[in-house]
Amino acid sequence: MIDSLATPLIRFERVSKTYVEAGRDRVVLHEVNIAFARGELVVLLGKSGSGKSTLLNLVSGIDLPTSGEVWVEGRALTRLSERERTLFRRRNIGFVFQFFNLVPTLTVLENVLLPLELNGLAGPAALERARAMLDAVGLGDRGASYPDRLSGGEQQRVAIARALVHDPAIVLADEPTGNLDSETGQQVLALLDRLTRQAGKTMLMVTHSPEVVGVADRVLRLREGRLVADAPLVPG
Repeated sequence: MIDSLATPLIRFERVSKTYVEAGRDRVVLHEVNIAFARGELVVLLGKSGSGKSTLLNLVSGIDLPTSGEVWVEGRALTRLSERERTLFRRRNIGFVFQFFNLVPTLTVLENVLLPLELNGLAGPAALERARAMLDAVGLGDRGASYPDRLSGGEQQRVAIARALVHDPAIVLADEPTGNLDSETGQQVLALLDRLTRQAGKTMLMVTHSPEVVGVADRVLRLREGRLVADAPLVPG
């Protein structure tokens, strides 16, 4: 797969990840070689414990491999300090989680402003960008509301706005529709797909649900820490 991507945005080179549990090694990823192109939308399938979320954590620099190298935009994350990885993550990664992870004591607008403030952007320019992002997800009139006043689908749309507002190169979506009903989940998925494609971002989406694979450029299946094969672009 790496050979088919001349200048990949993300590249894994013989990446393994092992955790020690109850005094025994548990291999989560085993010598994974994979590359992801700029602007590509990739769905990762696999049962719980297959290594999907671990792979996302390695892309973001939250975690480091036991062996091998993770490269993002030509930089080896394994060679950065913890502070450098934190700054890299703030500037280059947008996260969308299953349980939204909005700050309950902040308004919708303040939640969306948060990544901008962490990256040093404040004042009128930040407000304009945050409000434009809320308009893009159809919630321009809910900026003064608190998360607990929103439906699950609305909260996930706020989470998408927050993930994209600082214009990250990479969006990592971990079961973004897993806490929503089927119809709302499809709406959120379509919104996420549209906004990331419009901006040419790379998105890696992990899921247990094969129903979402139809939006992907590529579908990969993880099984027992190994990247087995591309899955077919059909549910099932």
